[in-house]
Amino acid sequence: MEVWTTEPGVQFYGGNFIDGKDTGKGGKVYNFRTALCLETQHFPDSPNQPSFPSTVLKPGQTYKHVCVYKFDVKK
Repeated sequence: MEVWTTEPGVQFYGGNFIDGKDTGKGGKVYNFRTALCLETQHFPDSPNQPSFPSTVLKPGQTYKHVCVYKFDVKK
């Protein structure tokens, strides 16, 4: 898998708070650490770090970003 984005950072969530109480498609139980999420975004502390890319959106500006998840199968 490849992730292509116009954002400067990626947050990883590893399913640490999934507790087996929720079910998904086909009744599949979601257990502890059985999932992951890659969220493309700015760095979490950007507003407080002058050296990080700015997160300021001024009146009249439009926020837009692109994120592409590319999957490939090798035989």
